[in-house]
Amino acid sequence: MSDEKSLGDDLNDMLGDAKEGAKKAAKKAEEFADEASEKAKEFAKESKEKAREFAHEAKETFDEISSDGKNIAIIAHLTIIGWVIALVMNNEKKNQFASFYIRQMLGLIIIAILLSWIPFLGWAVGILCFVLWIMSLISAMNGEQKPIFLLGEQFQDWFKSL
Repeated sequence: MSDEKSLGDDLNDMLGDAKEGAKKAAKKAEEFADEASEKAKEFAKESKEKAREFAHEAKETFDEISSDGKNIAIIAHLTIIGWVIALVMNNEKKNQFASFYIRQMLGLIIIAILLSWIPFLGWAVGILCFVLWIMSLISAMNGEQKPIFLLGEQFQDWFKSL
């Protein structure tokens, strides 16, 4: 009987040790879960910050790309040589904004050259073309696509292959 008692006591001791081990393991698992949760929160915070930085860089890149079209449009306004340079710059990677002003300036250049040969009317047309050129340049600098007064829409239609 004493052997049975001592065996029962040993079993109870082992069961107590197992329970205590299980409690320690549960406590360790809880600490590990808390630590993992904390790391996940830090990771989420860092991820949000990285995503914000990426979005900012993407916006800057987009602004650079769209400013290229704006730059080409402005170059198209700078004499016939500037127009040719803008045409070449826009040839590789078409930009809708730049193409719009390349077509506008081609039409304005043609009108100015053709009508400048007519006495008196040529002077008036020259002054009108200069005013239209200034208005177009201002629109290009502001990033707005405004067709030239009267013939701007026709220029877009006539020179749509550019």
